[in-house]
Amino acid sequence: MERMFWRFVAAIIKTGSLEIETASGTRFHVGDDSGQGPRLRFADNGALTAVVAHPTLHFGELFMDGRVTVENGTIYDVLAVICRNINNLEHIWWLQALTILHGRLQHIFKYNSSTRARRNVAHHYDLDRRLYQLFLDADLQYSCAYFENAEATLDEAQLAKKRHIAAKLLVEPGERVLDIGCGWGGMALYLARVCGAKVTGITLSREQLAFARDRAAEARQTAVEFRLQDYREIDERFDKIVSVGMFEHVGPEYYDAYFQQVAKLLSPDGVALIHTIGTGCVQYEPDAWITKYIFPGGYIPALSTVMPSIERAGLYVTDIEVLRLHYAETLRLWRERFLAHRAEALALYDERFCRMWEYYLAASECTFRYTGEVVFQFQLAKKVETVPQTRDYIPRREAELRRRDSTSPGLRIAG
Repeated sequence: MERMFWRFVAAIIKTGSLEIETASGTRFHVGDDSGQGPRLRFADNGALTAVVAHPTLHFGELFMDGRVTVENGTIYDVLAVICRNINNLEHIWWLQALTILHGRLQHIFKYNSSTRARRNVAHHYDLDRRLYQLFLDADLQYSCAYFENAEATLDEAQLAKKRHIAAKLLVEPGERVLDIGCGWGGMALYLARVCGAKVTGITLSREQLAFARDRAAEARQTAVEFRLQDYREIDERFDKIVSVGMFEHVGPEYYDAYFQQVAKLLSPDGVALIHTIGTGCVQYEPDAWITKYIFPGGYIPALSTVMPSIERAGLYVTDIEVLRLHYAETLRLWRERFLAHRAEALALYDERFCRMWEYYLAASECTFRYTGEVVFQFQLAKKVETVPQTRDYIPRREAELRRRDSTSPGLRIAG
């Protein structure tokens, strides 16, 4: 089994360096001898077999269970080497077949109906809020930040993200705004406090809903309403619609329904801004480990899968921006903060959970840094003339919003 495993790994790892130690004490090296790399130790021969059979699922599970440990370096270092060689998996026919089969099963059994969507959201977002407070910024923004410069802190970059989105939305005082997937309420509260909008935020997470409502009440912000509601259940008209980090949970089978609902809810002169993780791959199959343990029902869209649904809904794409390494930097800061507070996370959950979360943050950062995952920001309208013809209005509006949010008192995050 060891020889077969070595051949398997050697066929994948061509760039970078990785050392592997088996349960028998045998050590071998794969890669290009570009320097000392991390060393993996496998606790038993069954772990070797599991990786060969289904690496994208079983490697993460083995790390969670402690059957794979990193003796030199970190799990991030290991995953960075793997992700830099990820395209080599395409040359292993049974892995390609397994990936395609998994993707098809996802389409068959993972339709994100309203009921299933609620369960999927609860799986991840109804965890103990104290966990998220260990590594997120003070406003609990759980999506890609916007780094205006390399020295920006996490809190500064998340504030810049809200400012950037608000500028593109062209929000005016008194306008009605719908926030689809409002999370813990930070974006909605920013639009109300800084832009003077009347905001309705909807979420499927009971934990997030309760906290968002508490924040609004503490801030005495009556211009914001938070609801436990699916986007398909809304039947109102809004001047602006924003959705940050929610579209990844819609699923391709519902793209038409999603954008048709956006078109239905948006006023004739309205603007929508959809902020979502995306991929440069023509065909994307959900990662088996992420689907099982982190985001059931999740799907990362390519432009080619999204655009037809936007067009069929009768919406104009008035702007597309691609944020490339911004999420890699966001995840780096999340990972570093989580590891700095790992003992506190262990007090909330167990060792297996902490190893799972460490793997999740490391793997996610590597995908954005090495495999072409990005963030798309789609600006949509019903009329082609709704937004200005040139993009120079964005920095002008950002400058005005920066002036306002720098003097406006922040919302204290309740403990």
